[in-house]
Amino acid sequence: MPFELPEYLQPFLLPLLIAVPLAVLIWIITVRRGDHRDLGVPPPPARPHPDAHRPPVAEPSPAVPTRVGPVAVASSARLPLLLVDDSAVVRAKLLKLFKEAGYEAQTAKDGTEALELMAKTRFGVLLTDLEMPNMDGFELIKSVQGSMETEDLPIIAITGHEELHARLHQIQGLYGMFHKPWNDRELLKRVEALASMRRALA
Repeated sequence: MPFELPEYLQPFLLPLLIAVPLAVLIWIITVRRGDHRDLGVPPPPARPHPDAHRPPVAEPSPAVPTRVGPVAVASSARLPLLLVDDSAVVRAKLLKLFKEAGYEAQTAKDGTEALELMAKTRFGVLLTDLEMPNMDGFELIKSVQGSMETEDLPIIAITGHEELHARLHQIQGLYGMFHKPWNDRELLKRVEALASMRRALA
């Protein structure tokens, strides 16, 4: 005789048939998601990572900058000019011209005074008159070119005497010859070129 469910349990049969498979399905999904704590089920053992047994690799330490001594940097400042002429008016004109152009300059009234200044200061360019008392421009140029301390000093000669200007062609190593009155623009351009060369070789 087939088994018959009591009549008072029959209303619960259909909900029970639905609830049991649903509960099993929820349990399976929850286990796969890893929610073991809510169900009281211990999680599956974790698989060891392939690199777990490899020794740790030391990270490269950042480079530490090495402390070095001060670097000597060549100064870009212009060397002062030396303006030599026995005329106070000419010295004043030359001084004003170069001061307004941004140069420092010192003046001397003859060759003797110019040599005294050169013994104390390194100059960028020498501008000298030729006809002067005590020591004229020719003697000054010869003395400057004959000294190891000043032989590389660029020299520009300025004269108002044509015959003296002609003698300058016999002197080697001059970087310019200008007649009085000179052209300010041309004189400034020549001095700028020589001062830059002197600064580069300093």
